Amino acid sequence: MKSIITYLLVFSSIITFGQKDFQGKAVYYSKTTIDMERFNNGDIPEDRKKRILERIKSQSQKTFVLTFNKSSSLYKEEEKLEAPTSGGGRGPRFQMGAGTQYKNIPQKEFLESREVFSKKFLITDEVTMPQWEMGVETKKIGSYTCYKATMIKEDNSIEFRGPRRGRGNQKKEEEKTKTEEKKAPKKIEVTAWYTLDIPVSNGPGEYWGLPGLILEVSAGRTTVLCTEIILNPKEKVNIEKPKKGSKISREKFNKMLKEKMEEMRERFGGRRGNGAGGRR
Repeated sequence: MKSIITYLLVFSSIITFGQKDFQGKAVYYSKTTIDMERFNNGDIPEDRKKRILERIKSQSQKTFVLTFNKSSSLYKEEEKLEAPTSGGGRGPRFQMGAGTQYKNIPQKEFLESREVFSKKFLITDEVTMPQWEMGVETKKIGSYTCYKATMIKEDNSIEFRGPRRGRGNQKKEEEKTKTEEKKAPKKIEVTAWYTLDIPVSNGPGEYWGLPGLILEVSAGRTTVLCTEIILNPKEKVNIEKPKKGSKISREKFNKMLKEKMEEMRERFGGRRGNGAGGRR
């Protein structure tokens, strides 16, 4: 009896993934922990620090939807209304719209459309096969049996570092930043859990290259977990690569973001010096 049930499940799986118009939808919840040391700054008033942390916390918890077929996918953040900061104050606002990442696995074509300060960009990635190390550990995520895989990669995340300190500490901070920039890129371990029950070499964001759909990823301070899977949804999505926006490499885009964030940091760090005593 058990062998008959197994046969039926395998046969059903072959039919499902063998369809020409096969499509799936996976919902992921992403959470990034905040490095509180970056905000242990006696120069920042507590009420202002609270507003900053509230805004960063809201940005560190997001929901994404991966729409995929056997070869390509779209990964898009679900947009949500932004909650106002407590006290009606202004937190640091980094105007970056929810982007869409496109992957075509056989053609190794990865693109991302993103809007920053009302300007649209089309970001291109250099695609190399991820160097996963396959493990033997397994665990259940929902009803799916998942297998472990790990790899070491460069940490290309961009973090908001909080407003600048007072003038007395600014020079030391600038020297520390320059020293950090000269160091070799930081390496982090990535742990992924994938399921052979959905045999597509895809996953959330930049992650792919395993023999099944990746349902969970932990990398540095960020964990991404699949919370829902729908195979062959009634409403199909047209998976097309984005075309609008100024083309830019990932390296140049990240450099631009860091520069914009430093400009914003300068503005908010300078407000303390232009406070009530400087007003007329």
